[in-house]
Amino acid sequence: MRVTSKGQVTIPRNVRQHLGIFPQSEVEFVMEDATVILRTATSENSRGKRLVENMRGRATVRMTTDEIMAFTRGDD
Repeated sequence: MRVTSKGQVTIPRNVRQHLGIFPQSEVEFVMEDATVILRTATSENSRGKRLVENMRGRATVRMTTDEIMAFTRGDD
């Protein structure tokens, strides 16, 4: 496997499937001596968790789940 000039490599499909890595998944590299470990990110600092935390409390309209579903479906 070759590393590109940008430092990129392709993760083989069987490895992605085994780890549950999909497009936009967060992964992390852990170095132990001369070994690098690739794993799915589970830390509190993952991008998705940060986005949710940044959005928490920003809603300006209070709606129930049923009201939201009716609104998005176009129910009258």
